Order: sequence, then C-alpha cells, then structure tokens
Amino acid sequence: MSTHQYILPEETAAGTGAKLLYVTSAQYSAEWNSSLHTHACAELFFITGGNGIFQVRQERFPVAMGDLMVVSAGVPHTETSQGGSPMEYVVLGVEGLETVQGRDGCLLLHLPPGSDGVSSCLRMLMQESREGKSGCDRVCRSLLEVILLRLIRREDFVLAESASGVRPTRECDLVRRYIDNHFKENLTLDQLAEMAHINKFYLSHTFRRAFDTSPISYLITRRIQESRFLLSETDHSLSQIARILGFSSLSYFSQSFRRLEGVSPLEYRRQHRHEGAAT
Repeated sequence: MSTHQYILPEETAAGTGAKLLYVTSAQYSAEWNSSLHTHACAELFFITGGNGIFQVRQERFPVAMGDLMVVSAGVPHTETSQGGSPMEYVVLGVEGLETVQGRDGCLLLHLPPGSDGVSSCLRMLMQESREGKSGCDRVCRSLLEVILLRLIRREDFVLAESASGVRPTRECDLVRRYIDNHFKENLTLDQLAEMAHINKFYLSHTFRRAFDTSPISYLITRRIQESRFLLSETDHSLSQIARILGFSSLSYFSQSFRRLEGVSPLEYRRQHRHEGAAT
C-alpha cells in the first residue's frame, strides 16, 4: 500500500472550530488489513480514484471516484478495494466536527467534478502537505476551512462542532491507538501503562473520563468488533476465533460477546448468514 502522511502542529482553524490533525493519501493494495477501527477525531474520506466498499459498523457502502465519506470520532469503520480498479483516497483527520444529518455517525456524498471547487482545494492541500514548505500548516488549515465552507453550502451536507467534553490526553490517545493496532495480542493494564509511561491507576482514571470506558473494556470491544467479521465472513470455529483475538478462553469470548451484542456468537453467525442468504 503506497501511503503518504503529514502530521500538522497543533492549532485550531480560525472561524470554524475545526482543527486539522493530519492529511493522508493512499492507494489500496492487497496487503492492506481491512479491519474495523476507530479514531479520536472525525475523518473526511475523499475517494480520488478507483472504487471499493466503505464499511461503517455493520453497514456497507459502495464508493467510487468523486465520493466523500464523513465519519465521526469513535465510529468503527474500514475500507476495501473492489475489482481491478484499486481505490485511491485522501483522508483529512479533523478534530471538533461530527456528522449531524448522516445516520450512525457517517455521511456519504457524491461530489461532481469541478462543481464546487472542493477537488481543486483538496489538490492544493495535498501539494502543500507533500512539499512541506514554510507555512504549509497554515495553508493546509486555510484550505480545510474553504473545503468545509464550500461543502456546507450543499443542502445534503450538515456538520456541527463536537459536543464539548473532556479532551483525551496524549497518553490516552497513544494507548487507544496502540490498542487499535494490537488488540489481538495479550495486553494488560500494566503493559499499557508502561508503554505510555504513566501510572496504571492514572491511566484508568483519565482513559475513562475521556472515552467513557476503561482501557481493558475498550480492548474487549475492539476484539468483539473484529469477531463479528470473523463470524460472518469466515468458517473459523469459535475456539479458533477466540484464540485469534487473544481471548484467554472460549467461555470468556462467548460471555464478552453476549454482553456486548445481546446474543451468543453462534446465534450471531446464524442470523447474519441467514440475512446474507436472503438478500
């Protein structure tokens, strides 16, 4: 997978309440691991080439060149390429925004070529982020503001500033991202605290204040999110799935799944495959 990413210094874009955190461009390839994941900020996902499938929670959306998917912070999502046309995309990570009109924290739009200037602003933003010249962070943030203002002119695009609350510390963000990337491993609170270089009791307190859950509960939730895909799309046994996802036992996996999903793993597999066969 060919990827370029530019991380911006901290500063809030004037006039919008939006804060551009990063700019990523990528071309999909076979080695990409398409598992559901979340981010602590909203993402504006511009499809710049090819086509594919964008998944938000358990709902799948066909996407192609010219589409824009907006996903709110904390919403599980992933993407896969389709057919012989590898998907290319640009992602803007934006703090302080959430979808309003879209269902379940996401919004899919089609942007006709050249109709509103968004594409040209996006190209300039990518050029600035790649060249990295003096003042490029200010230019990128100004271009984000123009992009948002042009999108807001559309009747089908509605965003709002995120509700104010406790902002995650850098340590909590670090731990959350680490869990997202390593949730299949045998992680403990002590290991996470050591990795973040903070006391484990302080980590538990601040993580819960920021994300309304404990680090270990978040770890279990990520594993259950992945288990839904394995149950519906593979023929792995429950024991194999429990082992793949790092659960200490099949019973612990089954109890955790029922607590979060309201049904047993086997019931979920039957229901999902029955629904898939009926469509």
